[in-house]
Amino acid sequence: MAAQTKSIGVQPELLRWARDSANMTIVDVAEKFKKRPEEIEAWENGEGGPTYAQLERLAYEIYKRPLAIFFLPSPPDEPKPRTEFRSLPDADLSSLQRHTVLLIRKGHAFQAALEELYQGRNPTERPLWRETSLSTQRAVSPQAQRVRDLLGVSLEQVEEASTDDEALKLWRRAIEARGVFVFKDSFKQGEISGFCLRHEEFPIILINNSTTKTRQTFSLLHELAHLLFNRSGISRFDDAGIDELPPQDRAIEKFCNSVAAEILVPARDFAIAVRGLDPLHASDEEFAAVARRYHVSRSVILRRFLDQGQVSEAFYLEKDREWANQRGRGGSGGDYYNTQGAYLSERFLRDVVSGYSRRVISKSEAAEMIGVKPKNFDAFQDLVLRGAA
Repeated sequence: MAAQTKSIGVQPELLRWARDSANMTIVDVAEKFKKRPEEIEAWENGEGGPTYAQLERLAYEIYKRPLAIFFLPSPPDEPKPRTEFRSLPDADLSSLQRHTVLLIRKGHAFQAALEELYQGRNPTERPLWRETSLSTQRAVSPQAQRVRDLLGVSLEQVEEASTDDEALKLWRRAIEARGVFVFKDSFKQGEISGFCLRHEEFPIILINNSTTKTRQTFSLLHELAHLLFNRSGISRFDDAGIDELPPQDRAIEKFCNSVAAEILVPARDFAIAVRGLDPLHASDEEFAAVARRYHVSRSVILRRFLDQGQVSEAFYLEKDREWANQRGRGGSGGDYYNTQGAYLSERFLRDVVSGYSRRVISKSEAAEMIGVKPKNFDAFQDLVLRGAA
């Protein structure tokens, strides 16, 4: 009977805030909750309210919030996507799906866990963003070379990678070694390629695992470029909407694309690799052969021709759309714990496990940091001990 007791002390404003912050309409909530929209609207207007059991469902299943947050006197102050991200036009920001909004919130939770784990200070002696930054007022090539030098990834190392996945891991580990924590997840909103969240000590990148490894690599470097502009960013797979951005934001977004392409495919080496190749008449296999050299997509190779003025933007967009229709999904597959371990920042997971092993943090604290139930933490500990994460 206690489950039927009305919730006490829940402000209607908090119910509205929780729904708005998940980018959901009253109809969306009603459908998930198997209720009439009028009933959800009445709760938000202070006419009655959910039972305690219903509030638990709202908190844990629909809004993905701690239950305690609904008993605050007023909504907490949180960054909103519209103010946090300037790399998408307003139309795209307003259409962010609930799952994407929840992933952004998950990213902030990871940052809070990082602050707790490392006691407020990045464990890297020389974080990348304190060694260099980007500016649209300087040439792309030397800035990209500076980033590549600081990451310590050579063309030879990339070329020697046996698979696209190995090349992605090479870049990911190099970036984490310079203080940026990299996470992955499967995005339900397929057109989003990833996002980054700036932070003075703990910037993070979260990339969409539901696509090819080469696409993930470009997204990783694109989001890194955002961070080196000292801004959060959320990016699409295509260039749609860039021209709708304000001039300064549009310039930065295009610059991030160029920097990522130059880091992955340096112009000097590219000129040698494509000598004698006519991009307007080259076959898909010829583009693919060059792409394999750098473990990038054909679109990145075509973008290099675009950057050098050898193809028009219309030609690039047409081929990119054609190739996009041919791309497979990255997928995860395999063992659940291996997959989830790969989603987490390798350095973060390793240090959480180390903290638990040294009894610096408890199992429940360690599990909360990586976002799993305490009973499942041992499986992630085994991953680290086996070196599989």
